[in-house]
Amino acid sequence: MTLRNTLSLVLLCLAVSCFAQIKLPALFSDNMVLQQQTEAAIWGTELGKNKLVKITTSWDNKTYSAKVKKDGQWKAFVATPKAGSSYTITIEGSEKKTIKNVAIGEVWLCSGQSNMEMPVKGFRGEPVENSNDEIIHSLNPNIRLISVPRKSTTLPQTDFEGSWKSASPSTTGDFSATAYYFAKLVQELTGVPIGLVDVNFGGSNVEAWMSESMLVPYENVVIPDNDDSIKEVNRTPTVLFNGMLSPVIGYTIKGAIWYQGESNAERPLAYEELFPDMVHHWRALWDQGVFPFYFVQIAPFSYDNFYPANKPWFANSAYLRDAQRKAQYVIPNSGMACILDKGDMKTIHPMDKKTPGERLAYLALAQTYGFEGFGFATPDFDELNTEENKVTLTFKNLPNGLTSYGKEVTAFEIAGEDKVFYPATCKVRRKTVQIWSDQVAKPIAVRYAFSNEGPAQLFSTEGIPVTSFRTDNWSAE
Repeated sequence: MTLRNTLSLVLLCLAVSCFAQIKLPALFSDNMVLQQQTEAAIWGTELGKNKLVKITTSWDNKTYSAKVKKDGQWKAFVATPKAGSSYTITIEGSEKKTIKNVAIGEVWLCSGQSNMEMPVKGFRGEPVENSNDEIIHSLNPNIRLISVPRKSTTLPQTDFEGSWKSASPSTTGDFSATAYYFAKLVQELTGVPIGLVDVNFGGSNVEAWMSESMLVPYENVVIPDNDDSIKEVNRTPTVLFNGMLSPVIGYTIKGAIWYQGESNAERPLAYEELFPDMVHHWRALWDQGVFPFYFVQIAPFSYDNFYPANKPWFANSAYLRDAQRKAQYVIPNSGMACILDKGDMKTIHPMDKKTPGERLAYLALAQTYGFEGFGFATPDFDELNTEENKVTLTFKNLPNGLTSYGKEVTAFEIAGEDKVFYPATCKVRRKTVQIWSDQVAKPIAVRYAFSNEGPAQLFSTEGIPVTSFRTDNWSAE
């Protein structure tokens, strides 16, 4: 072929692509995963004159019709079978397009800030534990991921640049590590394909992932106008909801996993309201009922390093962890994965991403998929009983009891009516602990591991740490 013929062919291909009549969002592309046994949404645009688009699914050879709106938009819902793979979806309008190697399985939305974003290969200069070995052994066409690139905008987006990738040594390094370990364990036990829709931005606060309508009730939240410049690309209210979440809203999912909170650590009291509100509104937008929502409690880290001069109360990230602890009881069909034992005081990005990923998987496997016989829920404070100067605490989520692995427990504090907390002596029993201090004659409040450091000292016998907690509701200031 001559150079002139080659150039002509290239120009012809470019011309054809420029005038494509059917446009599909990145979500609907080769290697995609659709949620099994449901009515899965598929949408796109018809730029030609056709008023009807036909969608044919190879698993049942059924054809669906979707009317094209005046703006060219169309949407259909296709019935999906039990899990399987190597399917095709054909879409016909003014032209014909085929989506290849479609898998049917379980789809999970994975969102948050840098600890969810952190890839299996780690950030530059920041490793993930055992990453190279994990990547080498990661070949699995039944784990697939699509990532939404970072984008911060005041205008809602409808699409993004990206494609579905199957787990393999050449791709897994770029997968969210927490999401990958979650998917790996869920896929192993369910035996079905797992699709991960990855929507993360390091350093982001919860307000950035909420829409304008969600934030209107919060008078202290400044919502940018459409023509405003964005001073903080990851912490300006609404900008990540618009730029990154909007394009995937409505993609049929099984549930969501979330790892965020570090960037709200200085506003824990507001987080108690914002976070549950965000989940409530996301569910409303997806219109899939109360889908499962599992989240990671932030890990111990020296947040007071950010405030070396006076170390205000909000330098203690235990208040944010407590807001997350409370959230699991006000967000229906949710669960919290505690990693109080996996923090690193020197970095906000703990190297261990297998533990949070697998503890999220424990929750999903037990609460969503019905597996039994193992510990999955975070042990938490239940009741406080006082007798003279001693307090007995009982706990939830301890099917086989409590342990300190034979080590002394020093992380309890106790206070009386003066609201001054003193270190407490602790006696661990099978399902309870008894604590006291000679400096507190009439105790009324207890705190456990209520500092940046934690540390985790109490566990279920299954190895899941008891979350930090406080029994009081005294003003954080």
